[in-house]
Amino acid sequence: MAIKKNPEVDLRLKYKKAIELSLVISLALCIIIFQAFKKFEHKKSIQDVEIIKIEAEEIPQTQQEKLPPPPSRPAIPIESESEDIPEDATIEETDIDFDEVPAPPPPPPEADPDEIIFIPYDEPPEPIGGFAAIQRNLKYPEIARKAGIEGTVIIYAQISDKGDVIRTRVIKALGQSGCNEAAIEAIQSVKWRPAKQRDKPVTVWVSVPVRFKLK
Repeated sequence: MAIKKNPEVDLRLKYKKAIELSLVISLALCIIIFQAFKKFEHKKSIQDVEIIKIEAEEIPQTQQEKLPPPPSRPAIPIESESEDIPEDATIEETDIDFDEVPAPPPPPPEADPDEIIFIPYDEPPEPIGGFAAIQRNLKYPEIARKAGIEGTVIIYAQISDKGDVIRTRVIKALGQSGCNEAAIEAIQSVKWRPAKQRDKPVTVWVSVPVRFKLK
């Protein structure tokens, strides 16, 4: 058996009428409120503002000081004619004796050929065959051998740009047993490669040690 709804209790039928009625009531309320509170009064408060008057003062005018005038230029001296100087005055001739000329200074003294002057070089001189060749050519003095003298003699030798021993000087001697002379002979008996300065052979001094040792 189907259940029938009462139209007076059905909310779906009254839903549309309820919405229309609520809109009308709300619109009427808004109109009444706007009509009731149409004018709004606002009290304006004016604060006292202090007005400051600015007075203009006159600025005193400054006067520019005048600079002193520049110093005057010195007058150009003009030669004046003197009545005391005769017109025919001439300069007296002076006699110069050219025969009395001072003699030139004496020439500087010649340098000592044995003086040791250091000359810089890039490659030092070397004996051909090494320093062992000097030791091989060394002749041991008989007096030194019998006396049992041993040691080292240092000879300062000047090697020319051609590889020859020009001069010698004993720097460290080994007594009077003939070792100094034997060391010089051994150095002179060897051909040398000359020292070079920028690939150019030069004459220089070199220190050569010669050792004396008995076997």
